[in-house]
Amino acid sequence: MKIALAQLNYTIGDFEANKVKIIKAINQAKSQKADLVVFSEQAISGAPAYDLLNKVSFLDLCEEALVEIASYCDGISVLVGMPAQSTNNKTISIAALIEDRKIKRYIGKKTIDSRDELCHFSPSQGCEYVKIRGVKVAVVVGKDIRSRQEYGDNADLIVNLCNSHYSRGIIERRYDLFRKISYQTGKPVIFVNSIGGNTDVIYDGSSGVFNGQGEALALLKSFEEDFCVIDMAADNQPLQIPYQDKTVNVYRAIKLGLGDFFRKNNFKTACVAASGGLDSSVVAALATEVLGPDHVKLLTMPSQFSPKHSIEDAYQLAQNLGVECFSAPINDTFMAMTRALGPIFGEQPFDITEENIQARIRATFLMALADKFGYIPLNTCNKSTNAVGYVTLYGDSVGVISIIGDLYKTEVFDLARHINRHREIIPHNIITKAPSAELKPNQKDTDILPPYDVLDAILYRMFEEGQSREEIINAGFEARDVYTTYDMVVRSEYKRDQSCPTLRLSTRTLGIDRTLPLTNRYGY
Repeated sequence: MKIALAQLNYTIGDFEANKVKIIKAINQAKSQKADLVVFSEQAISGAPAYDLLNKVSFLDLCEEALVEIASYCDGISVLVGMPAQSTNNKTISIAALIEDRKIKRYIGKKTIDSRDELCHFSPSQGCEYVKIRGVKVAVVVGKDIRSRQEYGDNADLIVNLCNSHYSRGIIERRYDLFRKISYQTGKPVIFVNSIGGNTDVIYDGSSGVFNGQGEALALLKSFEEDFCVIDMAADNQPLQIPYQDKTVNVYRAIKLGLGDFFRKNNFKTACVAASGGLDSSVVAALATEVLGPDHVKLLTMPSQFSPKHSIEDAYQLAQNLGVECFSAPINDTFMAMTRALGPIFGEQPFDITEENIQARIRATFLMALADKFGYIPLNTCNKSTNAVGYVTLYGDSVGVISIIGDLYKTEVFDLARHINRHREIIPHNIITKAPSAELKPNQKDTDILPPYDVLDAILYRMFEEGQSREEIINAGFEARDVYTTYDMVVRSEYKRDQSCPTLRLSTRTLGIDRTLPLTNRYGY
């Protein structure tokens, strides 16, 4: 049997564009004499569609698209994913089997356990078997592939239509899963995943074929559309699974997510507050790579506390990127606001209030630039500062989307070095100088926070590994650092509750995979 794998980038609700992609792939598969072409889960609708899945009209459009797709399926079998309404009026995720221009069968997904799906999908029957060209195929949708059904004993071939979104380390874990399943069942496994970004979710693709010995026979590209045809009866030589570099994958995931966010929403130009600091520089560099220098604008907003080197670094970054950089000093506005508040504040000393005023002036200036010219402001906060609340609400938390908000500060440093791998794009001084909010004289992040390597290690254990304070202290961390970090995380939950969408790059994205009540006497 010759099987085509179609790994495509779908847009939620764009039935016409998705249908055209699918039909084009079917015609390509037919031209290469494929017997079967496999698409990903929810290919026709795009995913995650959330509450659109509760709209009957949305599901009707999926069905109409499927009928038209079927009209092109002469001489080939097709497995394509979509949401559908079950006989008891529940929304389920299915794989539709098309043969000879007819929709022959629907196979539903049983395992519904992700936060993206629990409120929108209902469980269906799970794995079913179909005969295609005399081959008994186990058709499995989504995470049903992880269940311990005996499909390996009852089938010649296992096909999985999935929608597995990117997170740190997921590609190698996914390969390990399919290698294990194919080896344990002794049957070939074919899996097709989506690629592309939809708001905060990024699908990495990385589809593949494994033989019954757990060896890779075909591996489709990561973070790109791809298509291949494999003859399962041929003497296919095993492939070496490539090494997955964490920083490179994060870099490619962000570029894909940001690019699709702009393209699918018809956005054109981004603007970034350029402070001469690491976070804003990394965001600006990534945006320029994705959108091009003509579609990125920088705005530097120096104050009396901005060191000369930071202003120079911001302009050097703009020059290296080839982007336009505006300047709007905030001193006069800051002084006017503090004078206006003077009668109320009286003799109160300079403190975080005045620091936050500066951050909020900058947010106002950035939004004014965005509104005047139709730009899209990008958030520049990282996961470490978001976690401990070292951000100003309605200040540097501003932005339509956050592209590094799921990266710890140390990972942002890694990303900066990767961006500079061929030449100096981010000025060296930005990477080597001590991080600072520059909201008061000689301010350093370490005035309040532990060093970032320590802070990030604590936060990683806290979020990704779910460790308690005692466990982290027993691992060798200073009790003061651990208790300070935990306290800051708990007290800043209300800030994260108001954050903009964040590209998901980890298994514990703040506000998505980790949510706590704002009224919380328990703590954490």
